[in-house]
Amino acid sequence: MKKIIIGLLAHVDAGKTTLSEAMLYTSGELKKQGRVDHGDAFLDTHKVEKDRGITVFSKQAVFSYESTEFTIVDTPGHMDFSTEMERTLSVLDYAVIVISGSAGIQPHTEVIWELLQRHDIPAFIFITKMDLDTSHRNLSAALADRLSIGCIPFSDGIPLNMEEAALCNESSLEEYLESGTLSESTISRLVKSRKLFPVFSGSGLTCEGVKGFLSALDRYAIEPEPNASFGAKIYKIMRDPQGIRMTFLRVTGGSIKVRSALEIPAPDGIKSEKVIQIRKYSGVKFVSCDEAIPGSIYAICGLETSLPGMSLGEETGFSHIMEPVMKYGILLPGGVSPREVYPSLRQLSEEDPQLSIQWDDLHQEITVQIMGPVQIDVLRQIIDERFGIHVEFSSGSILYKESIIKKVEGVGHYEPLRHYAEVHLLLSPAPRGSGLIFKSNCREDELDRNWQNLILTHLEEKQHLGVLTGSPITDMEISLIAGRAHEKHTEGGDFRQATYRALRQGLMSAHSILLEPQYTFRLKVPSEQLGRALSDIRARKGRVDHTESGIEYCLISGSVPVSKFMDYPLEVASYTHGRGSISCWPGGYAECSEQDKVIEEIGYDAKKDMDNPSDSVFCAHGAGFNVSWDHVKDYAHIDTGFGRTKEPSENLLRPVIRSLNLDIDEKEIEEIMQREFGPIKRPAYVSRSESGEAGSKPPSPKPVYLIIDGYNIIYGWDDLKKQAETDLGLARETLIKTMENYKAVTGSEIVVVFDAYRVVDGAGSREDHNGVHVVYTKHKESADSYIEKFADGIGKNYSVRVITSDAMVQLSALGSGVLRISTREFRLEVDWILKKLGKDIEQINNSVRKEKVGDKIKNVNK
Repeated sequence: MKKIIIGLLAHVDAGKTTLSEAMLYTSGELKKQGRVDHGDAFLDTHKVEKDRGITVFSKQAVFSYESTEFTIVDTPGHMDFSTEMERTLSVLDYAVIVISGSAGIQPHTEVIWELLQRHDIPAFIFITKMDLDTSHRNLSAALADRLSIGCIPFSDGIPLNMEEAALCNESSLEEYLESGTLSESTISRLVKSRKLFPVFSGSGLTCEGVKGFLSALDRYAIEPEPNASFGAKIYKIMRDPQGIRMTFLRVTGGSIKVRSALEIPAPDGIKSEKVIQIRKYSGVKFVSCDEAIPGSIYAICGLETSLPGMSLGEETGFSHIMEPVMKYGILLPGGVSPREVYPSLRQLSEEDPQLSIQWDDLHQEITVQIMGPVQIDVLRQIIDERFGIHVEFSSGSILYKESIIKKVEGVGHYEPLRHYAEVHLLLSPAPRGSGLIFKSNCREDELDRNWQNLILTHLEEKQHLGVLTGSPITDMEISLIAGRAHEKHTEGGDFRQATYRALRQGLMSAHSILLEPQYTFRLKVPSEQLGRALSDIRARKGRVDHTESGIEYCLISGSVPVSKFMDYPLEVASYTHGRGSISCWPGGYAECSEQDKVIEEIGYDAKKDMDNPSDSVFCAHGAGFNVSWDHVKDYAHIDTGFGRTKEPSENLLRPVIRSLNLDIDEKEIEEIMQREFGPIKRPAYVSRSESGEAGSKPPSPKPVYLIIDGYNIIYGWDDLKKQAETDLGLARETLIKTMENYKAVTGSEIVVVFDAYRVVDGAGSREDHNGVHVVYTKHKESADSYIEKFADGIGKNYSVRVITSDAMVQLSALGSGVLRISTREFRLEVDWILKKLGKDIEQINNSVRKEKVGDKIKNVNK
């Protein structure tokens, strides 16, 4: 039995869910046909769906008809949930576009059509509600005009007009001229190649025409050939009633078995996660499977870092076109801490990444990206039901984006002591709507392919922000044109730092532009109001693409900035006295018409954004020092020739190494450390060479000093934060132990500062934990002030790093001339270091085991 996955897509209230009920009932899967208005539809099971009578979450059902096992996916029809609908497209073989016979082709129908075209998904069309008295019984002309001439009506499983179907393709026309008909296999190929779109009609409520439609799906749908190697596409994350996280995916090649390990892409590298359970859902019921194979949708339990849109194995990722255009603040009730709620709300971002729930440090609030007002109401209800918190939302703000208008080179260098990486990127403007394109134009004899791939991974792993308003960048081609690694000192995290800084430095050097989201609209007004409507559109910086004049009404279509059109539907209803109507949907981005005004209102300062640094770190005489973005090229070790040659990557000059004498006296450092932590313990006996006397070996490089804002890390790392909720002391001990292991690998001098500002009569203390210095500040002495004073004392020109995400502490560190590292960046570095430590221990253990085995063999031989 062949397996086909189909998705039902439609404008809201077109009868899509009713049609899915009819298909399940006709196939015998359901004994009774449910109804949306009765709240007993098989696939609309969530309370919010029953309350509102609309589909909010995509869900699947499995049924068999004739020679095919179908997995049918019912998707949301409301525009506000179109991102949920689009995610399902990645796992579909065919789409079924449902059109209401009473309402005809709606604007959202055309949006769906464009999405299917962009994602190259073949489609069938079903016109439903034909049991009603309607003026849209014959939609053939409208379908051919507004969608495609390949929309051909079918009856009894064959085209009503075989000649029109044959005209879809040259070879099919030849077949028709020779035989007077088209074979079933030819029709199947035409449908699969999106040349032919069979149109059926009937009623989901009465099941009229459904049986013939299912027969046609069985006859004409072609089962895809599985790929030779393993691959899978993830399209949805959900939690079951017990809170178990489920990853919904389609396997396209190979298989997934229970207890097998899957390699999941993550920002800090590939993670191996074990499959605990495999489920195959139909509605709310599921069966457990031992293996997930191609052709069906499965829910995988046990994956914790998977996200919708990810690909596994040899599969490629899925690029979304629909995206929110507004951002809102989530207002919490009194007494509820954002720190406590944020991890729970982040679960919703895992399930729908385009919600992009984030902590806005500038405004000190949790934000969420929203498609429209209906989604706000639904989200409020879901948060209340799942987490028991009644939230409100602030007034929305526009989601801007940024791009550039001319090519520019970005240079990033990261070279604190014992680290090294340099990256050169070429940033080029790309066509509007193309997003970000990453590639390498660097020769492998200049930079090893592994390093190049790592740089591209770092470019793709996060959302990069522009320098005008801190909005995401888009419509650029970013090429790696040069890079440099050190034979001994380069680690993976070094290239992350250098890559981020190169991109940011390029943006600081570029001529950036601000882009604002657009609405594509279709406006219907009484003919006498046409002049008013056109005047309004022009005043709102809009563009009219098409007008249709009628006796009673006129239709206007075009595009307009979202910021200028948000309140216009109410205005249309007012000046037309309810006779006019307007439909809007996201229409991409265009250059902002009021760029200077928007930039001033947002007030973003790129130089103060410590999480997105544009400066670089160079090294001289064993000490790292900062170089601001506008001087990085003067210090860079590679000259690509950008600006002097047509192909920068083809004309690299020899690297120029610069160094500056920025050492301070070693005794000064020693005095400061003794003042803070007491006498420095040294070995009782030191050889002449180790003591650095005349004629001895050169002294070893000076150590790196890390000053760590303890509580900032505890509440910045999820695992420590969770510990702190029940036992703050345990969280402190865990952090200190982690730093002991970090010191064992890196040899860094580490100072962990805990804030005891509010501890009444606290005298403060200094402790030593296996070489890690721990400071508890005294009463009325904040960690901020201690770190600022201490960093200023030893960091005038020395290799010191301050680890904190506190903006004020970071700015203080900047004033002291030391490096500032956010808690997030430091976590990535620590994880990498500890992973390396684990590998080293494993190698030692393996060597010991081999030696023991060898000894046993020798004894046996004796």
